[in-house]
Amino acid sequence: MNYKPYLLCLLLASFCIKMNDVQAQKKTNNSSEMTSKLIQPPYLKAGDTVAIVAPSGILKHNEDEVQKGIALLKSWGLHAVVGEHVFKQADHFAGTDDERCEDLQNAMDDPKISAIWCARGGYGTVRILDKLDYTKFKKHPKWVIGYSDITALHNQLHIEGFQSLHAMMCVSLTKDLNDIKETVETFKSDIFGNVENYTLKGSEFNRVGESSGVLIGGNLTLLHTMLGSKTSIDTSGKILFIEEIGEYKYHIDRMLQSMKRAGYFDNLNGLIVGNMSRMRKNTTLWGTSVEQLILDALSEFDFPIAFNMPAGHEKDNRALVLGRKVDLKVTKESSSVNFER
Repeated sequence: MNYKPYLLCLLLASFCIKMNDVQAQKKTNNSSEMTSKLIQPPYLKAGDTVAIVAPSGILKHNEDEVQKGIALLKSWGLHAVVGEHVFKQADHFAGTDDERCEDLQNAMDDPKISAIWCARGGYGTVRILDKLDYTKFKKHPKWVIGYSDITALHNQLHIEGFQSLHAMMCVSLTKDLNDIKETVETFKSDIFGNVENYTLKGSEFNRVGESSGVLIGGNLTLLHTMLGSKTSIDTSGKILFIEEIGEYKYHIDRMLQSMKRAGYFDNLNGLIVGNMSRMRKNTTLWGTSVEQLILDALSEFDFPIAFNMPAGHEKDNRALVLGRKVDLKVTKESSSVNFER
């Protein structure tokens, strides 16, 4: 008798069973990854201490804003300590890479520090990311607060498994805090545990739909900069927030196209678009609004897109908890962003 056909059938059956097991394991792993929550640092309470650091640009002429920040924290019953090197200057930066890293590392390691408030953005955080050690931070996690260039640090914290706060910095403070009332109030609410939900103004450009997922994101340029590195977040099943300042429309499109080609949007659950501030005008005009640009760049995807999130480089810069699950509902008339409690 010729046993070859029977052996072939047995081999094929064994292969199919093995592949089914592999696929089932992948689904289990993906499910575990999707449902696992990032660690929420303890919310602040009266008497806690906040460290003010400068991982990025120069603060040499921003002493007044830092003092206002200290006074604001004090008015909330909090203490403040300022990093040793905050007001130093090393070319473009608030001190050398090692000095900026030292201030941030000291704040991360100190169990008496409950939150780390970045004084300003600019550029420079990416230069110190690989110098940081999270060993002690993981034993005593704390809120890290900032936006713009601090997006690089938010990304790294997400990879390490921690929530963080996209919110105002010391340089955001104005002479009259009533000018930035919502900015300050949402910052305070979030760090004390009363996380804000948002109802956004409607937009004709909104892509209607409902979804949920962990909120990630920040400054578009920084997210683009992280592509291909160990600090680029897996966007699968997540809700992405983006904002930008001082860019040409063609550069916004170029970044979106590059991210799309890298698969950044393939399994995204939703997009929230914040402030696109002080857009620069090229000699050759783009021809559409930045809202239409974003819709065109992402036309092959069907996830909901909400415009008009008041967050980014404007006075009205509402706080957002990155790494927290949100429910997103988008209509033409309005959108809602509700954080998991």
